[in-house]
Amino acid sequence: MLKMLAATTNKNKVREFQEILEDLKDKVEIITLDSIPNFPEIVEDGTTFEENAMKKAKESSAFADMVAMADDSGLVVEALDGAPGIHSARYAGEGATDADRIAKLLKAMEGVTDRRAKFVCAAAIAYRGEEVRIFVGEIKGTIALAPSGSNGFGYDPVFIPEGFEKSFAELTDEEKNAISHRGRAMRAVAGFLREEFNKMDDFEFV
Repeated sequence: MLKMLAATTNKNKVREFQEILEDLKDKVEIITLDSIPNFPEIVEDGTTFEENAMKKAKESSAFADMVAMADDSGLVVEALDGAPGIHSARYAGEGATDADRIAKLLKAMEGVTDRRAKFVCAAAIAYRGEEVRIFVGEIKGTIALAPSGSNGFGYDPVFIPEGFEKSFAELTDEEKNAISHRGRAMRAVAGFLREEFNKMDDFEFV
């Protein structure tokens, strides 16, 4: 059984990780940060989703001395020159709620007809401070005029995925995970893990 640290304090992300990796639960045990004493704060100072994800994975794996998986994700809006982007979680300032961030986004989009956007997720795996692999998933869509739905988190209530007429927050967990940026990145992670398990009883890098 491989113990893999989910390097995030976001319980919603951990839940999605576990749901998407469900079919590997007999081979991979997801360890959460609250089980790692004195875990240090990691400063996300990268300029891309990939840089931030890999930094979190490397530093987490080095501190915990185990395989670590971290993701960095966000909303990229065409008309806002890519904002909120890597600053999605801090878009409305420290201590802001999801509702605060959505309100700021909709204010910035007032009168804007080009509402194209995409969610991006970079999922990184590291071991003992060294990069193993990184995977990126994206989903295109548009920004709604107003929030709708109560499922999901973050910007889900105002993101309408391409090919749908309802927001991420109106989809079931299963529907969202099947098409989402994180779902796509995590399925790539799952595929990589399966390949490694098929090669041998344990990972090459462990």
